Amino acid sequence: MGFVMLRCALCLGVLLAGSVLGLTITSTGPSSIEKAGGETINFDCRFTLAPEDTGPLDIEWTLLASDNQNRDQMIITYSGDRVYEDYYATMKGRVHFNSPDPKTGDASINITKLLVSDTGTYLCKVKKAPGVDSRKTLLTVMVKPSVPKCYVEGSSEQGKDILMKCKSAEGTNPIQYTWERISGTRILPATALLDRVQGSIVIKNATSDNSGTYRCVSENRVGKEQCTLSLSVVPPSNTAGTIAGAVIGSLLALLLLAIILYCCYKNRNKKKYEKETAHEIREDVPPPQSRASTARSFIGVGSNRSSLGSMSPSNMHEYAPKPQYNPVPSEEYERPPSHVSHPPASKYASAPGNGSLSVV
Repeated sequence: MGFVMLRCALCLGVLLAGSVLGLTITSTGPSSIEKAGGETINFDCRFTLAPEDTGPLDIEWTLLASDNQNRDQMIITYSGDRVYEDYYATMKGRVHFNSPDPKTGDASINITKLLVSDTGTYLCKVKKAPGVDSRKTLLTVMVKPSVPKCYVEGSSEQGKDILMKCKSAEGTNPIQYTWERISGTRILPATALLDRVQGSIVIKNATSDNSGTYRCVSENRVGKEQCTLSLSVVPPSNTAGTIAGAVIGSLLALLLLAIILYCCYKNRNKKKYEKETAHEIREDVPPPQSRASTARSFIGVGSNRSSLGSMSPSNMHEYAPKPQYNPVPSEEYERPPSHVSHPPASKYASAPGNGSLSVV
């Protein structure tokens, strides 16, 4: 009796196991994938159904939360013979089913134009009651190295240590750098020291034989880029001559500055002297003439312009200029008519006998 009951239990377990395992995801691809930003990824999720799986087919793709504080994010589903793609705004227009009819056994999806933020664990879950199965795939989106910049830092003279550097501005770490010589012997100098992490190479005690073309390759797990550098090892420079030239140039500059300052100083003193002498009263210059003297001068000038024969002492007052202002009282004008002073002798003298003036 006990044996019969045991056999019945085993048969029931087999039947139940068959019903649970009837729907099976058959994809066997890698469980972890690394891709470069901008590329396209295909998440494989193929399945088979059992005869007893008679319920409606539901397919769900979910981006699992990285921690328990967040909730899982649905990205695309298939239910009731319809596809729903607009669950996740970040992936809108970038996620699609591979097959136009997923119920044929292909629940795989494609995500295009990958972003670094697309990194995460993706879960494919297929249900067709009573069967159900799921599969997880970890995606890591990396940025491949940008084109590196190759350059020589410092001197490239013979006998000195020459430092060459190579660096990519963008790229997901870890990034490895390698240097190689692509001209001449195509072998790096025996004295070269390479740093694969920093991307530098030092050639100790460089010689002219180290001249040539070098290439640096910047690489991570999703891509690589390269740059080239032409190295020319030059003879040592004349340091003494350079220093002497610098000193002479400095002295000439100081001399020129001194000349300019001296000229400015002399010009300033000259202007100051001219300004002071312009306000001085010169003793050798005669004082300005009085009004009477001015009148006599005017008479003399007027007599030259008129006929010499028409001038006589009796009518001289007719040629005197008429004042345009009120006469200023003076001792000369206040005298009685009998005491009018005669004008001083001039260079004009009266010729005897004819009453006319003659020039002396």
